[in-house]
Amino acid sequence: MAANKDGNQSGNGSGGFFSSIASSLSNFGSAMSKSVNGLLGYEGLEVVNPEGGNEDAGAEAQRGRWKAEDRDNYWKMMQKYIGADITSLVTLPVIICEPMTNLQKMAELMEYSYLLELADECEDPHMRLVYAATWFISVYYALQRTWKPFNPILGETYELVNHAGITFIAEQVCHHPPIGAAHAENEHFTYDITSKVKSKFLGNSVEVYPLGRSRLTLKKSGVVLDLVPPPTKVHNLIFGRTWIDSPGEMILTNLTTGDKALLYFQPCGWFGAGRYEVDGYVYNSEEEPKILMTGKWNESMSYQPCDLEGEPLPGSTMKEVWKAADAPKNEKFQYTYFAHKINSFDTAPKKLLASDSRLRPDRSALEKGDLSKASSEKSRLEERQRADRRTREAKGDEFKPKWFNLSNEICPTPWGDLEVYEYNGKYHEHRSAIDSSDHVEEADAKTIEFNPWGYEDSVVA
Repeated sequence: MAANKDGNQSGNGSGGFFSSIASSLSNFGSAMSKSVNGLLGYEGLEVVNPEGGNEDAGAEAQRGRWKAEDRDNYWKMMQKYIGADITSLVTLPVIICEPMTNLQKMAELMEYSYLLELADECEDPHMRLVYAATWFISVYYALQRTWKPFNPILGETYELVNHAGITFIAEQVCHHPPIGAAHAENEHFTYDITSKVKSKFLGNSVEVYPLGRSRLTLKKSGVVLDLVPPPTKVHNLIFGRTWIDSPGEMILTNLTTGDKALLYFQPCGWFGAGRYEVDGYVYNSEEEPKILMTGKWNESMSYQPCDLEGEPLPGSTMKEVWKAADAPKNEKFQYTYFAHKINSFDTAPKKLLASDSRLRPDRSALEKGDLSKASSEKSRLEERQRADRRTREAKGDEFKPKWFNLSNEICPTPWGDLEVYEYNGKYHEHRSAIDSSDHVEEADAKTIEFNPWGYEDSVVA
């Protein structure tokens, strides 16, 4: 199923389109899933194998990363949350985590930033959207990882340098609900995001809805692009092998001209049919299709000029615009080479902020394979965060981010309204002062103690 050639689907992704998505997911679930029958207390729990049918659901339920005892205990704890938004309700065990935070994961979009250089230098307004839309699609290769990033501590940051001339700063600006903000910039573009999600726990799966606002500005043309991504569903959280799908519509709108890219992420069907596939069109401001786009979000994307019926123009050929880089083999956390750079101190600036995610002791312990220490450090950090909040409340202080300001803008999304945080420019001032100084001590960043805390005197009760 391709995006409608008419280009008349709702810009916010609501209405009939999502009704059809819900219907297809419902049919998919009934066809490919099966209750874990024969297990007392698990009646109605669905297990979905994207590579098989419903006849192997019982065997599939016994697979996955959980030990049987841990899995059963976790299910007993989690079943009371069915139907709830568990985004900030539940403390999750380290066993399902990867040694990276959500702030670092936000930076993974920067891997294929060369696409934005092509977009910025391109004179064709519709090809600009091809390059920019492909850039947003490229991160889905990383988003398919089945491990959960650590939730950042309030005030935690992540800095990235030494990649394509980009300066990247992210900060956890709110704890309840969890909200992160990030700003990235080089000579070709600026990128700003306020990232927030809400979720719906369904027992053995969870639906994740992106309430964030993403804005991309191409410097040469000055055009501003706005993204509405599709929702995501995580299958087999507890029973079976976890896998991720993002069925739905992605809309990238040129707010300057009214042109847009409308792309449809296919839902995974019977025996994996349609999994990973993306197709759609770039439309002009009159909603006429100009360029056909097709591919797989975990492999590559291609494009071809089309006529007003959406058919390829005679004499034109399909051209590849992006291909996923090779990834390490047998990587436990399914990391790409770029993901390893995200965790590395080689991509950190000099005089790294003490609030940086790389310095988290739980993240570091998990990276080294020490699950016990990672769990205890995670618990210690979470309790210290609670103590920090109690101190703030006792002092009557309101938390204020360092690098972002809460704006007056309320951004509507298909899944709810969002308060927007804006980059305040202070990080560039901070970094420029350090880079221009002749007296910066070159300390080993690995020896810096993780410190996002607002109050040094906060104690753990």
